[in-house]
Parts: sequence; structure tokens; C-alpha cells
Amino acid sequence: MAFTHLHVHTEFSLLDGSNKIKEYVSRVKELGMDSAAITDHGVMFGVIDFYKAAKAAGINPILGCEVYVAPNSRFDREQSHGEDRYYHLVLLAENNEGYQNLMKIVSKGFVDGYYYKPRVNMEVLNTYHEGIIALSACLAGEVQRYLVRGLYEEAKEVAYKYERCFGKGNFFLELQDHGIPDQKTVNAQLLRMSEETGIELVATNDVHYTYAEDAEAHDILLCIQTGKKLTDENRMRYEGGQYYVKSEEEMRKLFSYATQAIDNTHKIAERCHVEIEFGVTKLPHFEVPEGYDSWTYLNKLCHEGLVKRYPDRHEELLPKLDYELNVIQKMGYVDYFLIVWDFINYARTHDIPVGPGRGSAAGSLVSYTTGITNIDPIKYNLLFERFLNPERVTMPDIDIDFCYERRGEVIDYVVEKYGKDCVSQIVTFGTLAAKGVIRDVGRVMDLPYSFCDTIAKMIPNELNITIDKALQMNPELKGMYESDENVHTLIDMSRRLEGLPRHTSMHAAGVVISQKAMDEYVPLSRASDGTITTQFIMTTIEELGLLKMDFLGLRTLTVIKDAARLVEKNHGIKIDVNHIDYNDHTDPDAVLIDYNDKKVLDYIGTGKTEGVFQLESAGMKNFMKELKPQSLEDVIAGISLYRPGPMDFIPKYIKGKNERGSITYVCRELEPILEPTYGCIVYQEQVMQIVRDLAGYTMGRSDLVRRAMSKKKTAVMEKERQNFVYGNEAEGVKGCIANGIDEKTANHIYDEMIDFAKYAFNKSHAAAYAVVSYQTAYLKYYYSKEFMAALMSSVMDNVSKFSEYILTCRRMMGIAILPPDINEGESGFSVSGDGIRYGLSAIKSVGRPVVDAILEERKKNGVFSSMEDFINRMTNKEVNRRTIENFIKSGAMDSLPGTRRQKVAVAPVLLDNKARERKNVWEGQMSLFDLVSEEDKKEFQVSFPDVGEYSKEELLAFEKDILGVYISGHPLDDYEGLWRKNISATAADFIVDEETEEAAVKDGMKVVVGGLVTGKVVKTTRSNQLMAFITLEDLMGSVEVIVFPKNYEADRDLLTEDSKIFIKGRVSLGDEPVGKLVCEQVIPFSKVPRQLWLQFEDKETYQAKEGTILSILKESEGQDSVVIYLKKERAKKILPANWKVEASRELLEKLIGQLGEINVKVVEKNLINLGK
Repeated sequence: MAFTHLHVHTEFSLLDGSNKIKEYVSRVKELGMDSAAITDHGVMFGVIDFYKAAKAAGINPILGCEVYVAPNSRFDREQSHGEDRYYHLVLLAENNEGYQNLMKIVSKGFVDGYYYKPRVNMEVLNTYHEGIIALSACLAGEVQRYLVRGLYEEAKEVAYKYERCFGKGNFFLELQDHGIPDQKTVNAQLLRMSEETGIELVATNDVHYTYAEDAEAHDILLCIQTGKKLTDENRMRYEGGQYYVKSEEEMRKLFSYATQAIDNTHKIAERCHVEIEFGVTKLPHFEVPEGYDSWTYLNKLCHEGLVKRYPDRHEELLPKLDYELNVIQKMGYVDYFLIVWDFINYARTHDIPVGPGRGSAAGSLVSYTTGITNIDPIKYNLLFERFLNPERVTMPDIDIDFCYERRGEVIDYVVEKYGKDCVSQIVTFGTLAAKGVIRDVGRVMDLPYSFCDTIAKMIPNELNITIDKALQMNPELKGMYESDENVHTLIDMSRRLEGLPRHTSMHAAGVVISQKAMDEYVPLSRASDGTITTQFIMTTIEELGLLKMDFLGLRTLTVIKDAARLVEKNHGIKIDVNHIDYNDHTDPDAVLIDYNDKKVLDYIGTGKTEGVFQLESAGMKNFMKELKPQSLEDVIAGISLYRPGPMDFIPKYIKGKNERGSITYVCRELEPILEPTYGCIVYQEQVMQIVRDLAGYTMGRSDLVRRAMSKKKTAVMEKERQNFVYGNEAEGVKGCIANGIDEKTANHIYDEMIDFAKYAFNKSHAAAYAVVSYQTAYLKYYYSKEFMAALMSSVMDNVSKFSEYILTCRRMMGIAILPPDINEGESGFSVSGDGIRYGLSAIKSVGRPVVDAILEERKKNGVFSSMEDFINRMTNKEVNRRTIENFIKSGAMDSLPGTRRQKVAVAPVLLDNKARERKNVWEGQMSLFDLVSEEDKKEFQVSFPDVGEYSKEELLAFEKDILGVYISGHPLDDYEGLWRKNISATAADFIVDEETEEAAVKDGMKVVVGGLVTGKVVKTTRSNQLMAFITLEDLMGSVEVIVFPKNYEADRDLLTEDSKIFIKGRVSLGDEPVGKLVCEQVIPFSKVPRQLWLQFEDKETYQAKEGTILSILKESEGQDSVVIYLKKERAKKILPANWKVEASRELLEKLIGQLGEINVKVVEKNLINLGK
């Protein structure tokens, strides 16, 4: 008889198992076993991966789960404490019914019973026990818990309870031995119990890692899970080091006294057979109006849409539409298109902005005529076969962009239509990636942070990089690995844990819709916010034939909607962004955007594209300046080319655009295909057209070639090269030679295609996104204030982006940013005269209900005339003391009488008066105000005390605190010249760009930054020294500076809040989206040499005023030298060091009063010793 492992945790027992599925299956095979189980803690995350890997290796996969059983109801919270909060129980699916039931049990644990762990109870087990074999689990099993406490009879009763639940012969008592004393006691009792009850025994090893030598790496994994270090004494650990995949010999030796328990494992394995169905679509049925079926209804929608969108060409395009419809019908996707059409139609009819298209779906005429997409596939030469063709085996992918504020409404509609049980979101896994795992393992091993950081940074920033690849690519890392024992251990341990799933999260956009309740097809889980998600990832969902869609929230669509609303409000012009390539005149008053507007295209070519979708990164701005687009086609190509890889072809593309004579084609057949892109292959669709037109491929097959090239499938590419050049009669491919293209040219074209296809972009996607880019550029060019107001409303919670746009408005566009205003402002940012008014809902502690109440009150009863009026009208409506204070300090009440300081002083009195008055009304008492006339009431009004206004610094500090940014100015405004002259990087340069995935500064680069210290956290190192983390804010945002003990000791006095300093240091870019600076030198602004120049017409004028000027200078002391310049004589004289002054605003104003503004100037000098 053989042995089978029936109690096995894989990598999907998150941070508790390091047993990687592929290694596990290969180890089982190596040990000569013919079957193996998966029983992760409470989840089935890994069952499909395990099933496929086991089947491929010829191993019988036994699918199971170690569930948590609540002692009473699964709905109870904290009924029992400690160990008895839940018990462990191993469940194995015997057949397909058992697998279905196992999914339901595991789902119920998350959906109903989640409390610390996903818990089920006997009610669930009794309901779904059919087809399931149960084992009593480890020492945490209910039977074993009673035995450990010496309660044998109670334990026996529990065993009978489980046997009654699962049926005779379907419940086994589980023996384990990992050298733990309690297990010896329990095993003896289990042998006795088996004798007395007739319940059979089974022997397992509680597997948590693959090989015996993985014990150390697994111990590190447990520390990562619990946030502990290896040196910590009081921490979770698996004693004994026996939790690996043991051989049959080892197990028989360990349980020599219970041979039957070993044999039973294989008997159970032979009973377990589950068959999972892949690739069979399980689309929900779409309900159509009476008189139609799905097919006729889709035809109706398409044919009506064709006439509407192509009034002059619909007959010409009808055969193409019918061809697409027939492909869709043959492939069984009619309902799929109707489902997508339906929720997009819902969004459009409810004014929820929908993107013009995304991905390859934009190449379909069916998508365009039904309104799923909004860009004309014929006009832009987009290909249906890139989206769907008879040779494609996977379901088509239609991803949709919605306005990010209202995306949830569309998901709610889908849930309501198909049923809560049939719609779910999708799980994703964060993994221990190469750099992160080195830092994690280093922390657990208690190695210095800087040491681990150095090793982690030696791993190249590449997609899918592994530690092994990094050792091959970086000789320095390999050298350290071979010569330094610490590095060797760190990397070895990290390699064993690399790639393990670390945590679950929810896919940002994925939604699954099923025919029947979701837990009929997949087990369910719960995201951190309580949302129900699948336990299988997106690719697995697709393999199982379920309908998966991406409902993406695109911020730019919200910006476009808000900007168009502001344009209509301020200018009375209604801009239509939905009719892009046709106009059905449904709204005769609407203005359509001209997508060939030379002014807009030229504006894009200036590179002033801050806030323009896809075109705002520094690199993209420079590219647009070079490209100088003349058509939307140029913008489409620009978006496709500006990515790693295709960037290499940018010079060739620009040369072709500017010098048409330089474009050459190796054969004339290429010209019509490559002419729109000046002789370059830019798009995947062009690769498909080349193999179709030059070698006679079908469009479907040409997509397979394109896919093989982009995925670098060498064997397929070489086979297709033969077909492309020489043809293949049997498979219906004519070949280039038969079309009159010689062998050498054909091979050259194929080589070029392979080069380009690796990077070529999907034109359908680029075209749809280029339309959105153009729409934002159009709005920014013609309605800059409305566009920037909408843009800033959309990034209110991103201080760095927000500050950047404020600076763009002020410095580059000449648009003033005005403080919020309760009489004029809106919830978001709005346009006010020549400026943009700050949004009321962006004020700290002011929620949406408060703003809505203010706007409603203003609409009903007009603007507020005074603070007292505001308090009288608003204190019943969400407004409290904190809100009013924040309104005052942010400047939102500046339009009412009184200074901010005066308002802060009287606000408590007014609020108390109002509260007293309300109390009197409740008690039926009359107040003095009820007895006097309106005229006399004014005498009783609270008057403002004579306290003046806050200083400029205080006003700015309030703005920063309450609005998150400076509005009326910036503490560095007076120092901008000095700042710009001495820095080599700004805070914005440390932010990693979302498109290029790079920051403007590079790791290890030496830079100088400057600004205001706005935050400081001091920490003690292990060697008991002080170091600091400083937040330095400049005009572009803020950057974190790490100050190690040596520098902190030297510069502690300079690193105080509100200090204005320059810091020279080394850039540190980790895995975070924002880099840091490691401080090497600090210099205060005041130490930067400045010169105060005083100009006189001639010597006589100077002598006449010398006494007065020197007496003014004598009042000031500082570091700035004074230079006297005589204009007529062209002579200058630097006053001696004892005449040095501080060139403050007060001093300058006195001197300007004597000499005039033109004759007083402060010259900033460069820091000579900084940056060297």
C-alpha cells in the first residue's frame, strides 16, 4: 500500500506556508507518490493552480481545506475566548458534488462567519456534507483539544458528532507527530478511541514547507507575518522542524505502530476524484424585449446604429457588420455583447461619463454601432480581428472606463440586474517581490536597514525581475553574494521566500457575472472593506469560463464632465464630448469638438500639457515639442511610441514626419499600411495587415502571428517565418514569394516585424485614449480656467499633484488661485472672474453635507451678509464651532465684514448667543430681541474688537493647516530667486511618474534641494544615537529627508520647524512611489551670500544722501554686503564688513523710500561650497 499526504499547507496559507505549489508537486512526484492533497487554512486560493500542476505531472489532485469551526453559531462574536474561539477540521472533496459543497462551506466562512478567521459551524457542515471526507486535524482540532485536557469521554462524543455529520467511513481520526509532547499523549488516546468507536485512523504530516532544510526560511516567514525578529523570544514558531513533505518511508517509520493509518491515506486518495471544467463559457442569459431573441435583438441594435452612425455609407459597410455579427454568433458571444451594451447604455442614459473605448474592442464595428465604443473603427483603420476572430480561444475582453466618481453606480446596476449572489469582485495577491523580500528578511534577521537597502537597490528595476536574474545581471551583487557571509545568507533565505503571496487585495476594476450563484463556480472571500470577492484571480476566472469585465474608474472623464459643466455655466456653451466621429443632431444646441483644430494641435506641440491626459509627464512634454502633431493620428502614434522599447523608434518617426522624402519602403505593398506612421511599424494592427496583405494570411491567423511575436514564442515565430516567406498550401497561406516579393526582402520584413512586434501597441486602445487626450487639450486651450478648476477638484486628496497644478496656474497660465468663499464658492473648484475659487469641500473638517446645506441655503435665501447672519441661518444645519473656525482661517468668510482675527474672536460669543436663543425658544421664553424693532436690534449686535489682522506668516500657516496648501502666497515667495539659483532638484522630481515608472532624479544621484522644514520625527538608533526624518517643503511639494546620527548631531539647531534651508544629499529610490533624500550637508538660506546694490546717478548725489543712507543701514545687522554703484562714473564700492546688513523687506522699503524702487536691488549669489 502507498502513502498520500492529506494535510498540506501551500504558499496560499498566507505567510504561514512556504510550500510553493510547483515545487510541492514535483517533490511528490520525485518521492514516487501518485496523489497529493491541498488543505490551506480556511481558503481555496490555490486549488486550481494545484489541480493543473498535479494533473500535468500525472498526480491525482485531492482538493481540500482546513476549515475553522466555531463552537456555536458562526454568527457569534467573541462567545468563547482564546483556544476555543474556533477548532480546525480538514475537509477533502471526494467527488464533484463534494467540491461544490466544499466551495459553499468555505464561502460561508467568509460571507457569514468571518471573525478574525473565516469560521463555519455544524449547521453549515450538516447542510453541505455530501461528497466530503473529514479528518480531525491537528492539536487545534476539537477532538484533540478535549484529549489534551484529559476529557476523553467528551472527545469521543465530538468524534461521534462528526461521524454522524459526514457519515460512517467519511470521518477519520488524525494522527500527527512533530515531536511535540502533547501529540504523543493525544495519539495514544486516538488509538484507543478508534478501537472503541470503530472510527478509522489516518496519519498525516502537517506540511508547511517543501524540504526539511526550508525550516529556517519558514521561520523567517512566520516572523514576517507576525512583525517579529528571529531574536525575539516570545513569538510564534513551529517547533521540531518536521513540517516538510516527508517520504513514505519516513512516515511508516514514524507511525510503525499504526500501519493501517498510513494505508488509509492512500485508500482515501483513491476515493477522491474531482474533474474541473475549463474553457466552457458560462455566460448569464440576457433578457431581451418581447418578440426578440438575443440574436435578433443584437442585429436590431447594430443595424439601427449603423444607419445612425454612417448615414451615407451604411449599405457599403453592411457586409462587414454582418461578418462581425456572424463571428460573434458562431463563437457564442451574443449575450456577452448585449450584457456589455446594456450597462454602458445605462451609464450613458444616466449621464455617467463613459470613455470612448479601451483596448481592442474599439476595433469592432459591432461595438461602435451599439454604442459600446465611440470611435470610428473604419476611419482609424482599426481591426475587428485584433479583438475577436474564429481562431481565438479565449473570451473577448471589453474593458470600460467610467467616471471615477460614479463607477460604483454602474456596478450597483449590474448587481441589481443579475442578483447579488451572481456578481462579485475579484481577488488579487500581493507577493514577496525581489526587492521587498530582501528588506523583509533583513529586518527579521536584524540586519542594519542601510545594509539591506544597499543589497535591495542592486536588483535592477525591471518588470518580473527575480533575485536569480539579478545575480546574473549585476556582477557586483554576485561578488558580494560569494564573498560576504551575511549577504549570502540574506539572499539564500530571500530566494526561498521570493514570489510567495503576501496578502490579498481587491482587483481595482474586475467584476465577475455568473449564470447561477457565484459559489456554484468559485469559492468566495471578503476584502478588507467587507466587499465579497472571488477566491480565484482574474486569469483563473476566465479559464473557468466565467464572464469577467473591467469596470475602470478614469479620473480624466470626471475632469472632462466637470469642465464641460463649468463652461456651460460660465459661457452658456454646451460641449458635446460623446459625438466624436459623427453627429446625429440629438442635441442641436451642443458644440462638437473639432478633432483637427490646428490651434489645439499646435498647443499640444508647445509641450505646455500639464493636466492633459497621457501627455503631462516631463518626457512626454519634450516628445510633443519634437513631434509637433498635425493631426489626431500623430497623437495616437505619440501615445503608442512613448513607452520603453518603442522610444528607440521615435527619431525615425519624427524624421519621416518632417522629411517625407527620407521614407523608403522595401516593397510597394508596405506603403498603404505604413504611410500613416511615416514608414515605421507602430501598431500591432500593422503587423497583422502586413502578414495578411503580403503573404495572404487570414485575419484571424494573422492575429495568432502577432500574438506569438509579442509573447516571444520562438518556435511559433520560426514556423510562421517559413509560411510567411514560402507559403503553406495545406494551411491556405500563399506566402510572399508567390505574391512577387523576393525571399531576401520577405525575410528582412519578417525580421523587422519581430523587432517591432515585441513593443508594438494596440492602435484601438491608443486611438481611444488619444481622443481623451485631445478633449482635455481642447478644454485647456479654449477654457483654461474651467479646465484647471475641474482638474484641481479631481486631485484635492493628492497634495503633491494639487500643489503642482496651483503653481502651473499661477506661474505659467497667469490664473490667480482665490481662497474659498461661502458666498461664491461651490463644492469643488469653480471659476471666479479671472481666477479659480478654492472648493468648499476641500476645507478640513468640512464634509459634503455642510457644503450642500450652505449651497441650498444660499440658493433659497440669498448670500450671507455678515458672520452673525451666517450663524443665525446655518447653526441648525450641520455647522458647528470647528467648521466656522476653519471657514474663517481658510479665508472662506473674507467677503463678510471684519478681519479673520476679529471673526475668530467673536465667533464663540455669536455661537453661545444663538445656542441660548434656541434654548429659550424650546422653553417658550421670549428674548429681548423679540421685543425690539429691527432698527434697534442693530444696537444689540456683537461688535468686533479692535485686534487688527494676523501677520502674513500666521495667515499662510492657517491656510496650509486647513487647506493643505498655501493659497494667498507661499512662505518661500520672497526667496524664489535664491531658491531656484541654488537647487538642482525640486520635491516634484522625487515622485515616480505613473507612465514611465521613473522619477526625474535617479537613485544614488547627488542633488541639492531647498525649502521650509515642515515636519520632523526624531528616532533613536540601536546604538542609542539620535537620527531624524525631516519633511522639507518647497514650491513644488515636499520631500522626506533622512538625517543619520552624524549629520543630525552637527546640524540639529538648523533642522527645526519653519527653518529655511538647503540640503545637499544622495537620492534614495526604493519601491515606494516617492523617493527620499539622504542628508549630507545643511546650509540655511541666511548663509547664502547676498549683495544689496544701491544705485546713485553720480558721486554728488551719493555724497548728498550718504548720511541719511548710512544711518538707515546702521539700524540693520546681518550677513549681506552692501554695494554702492555710481551710474555716471560706472564705479562701484563694497562697504566694509562692519556695514553688512540683513536685506529684509523693512530695510528695503526704507531705502526705496529714499532712492526709488529702480535703484535698490538684492542680488543672490550662488552657494560656492554646496554641490561640490
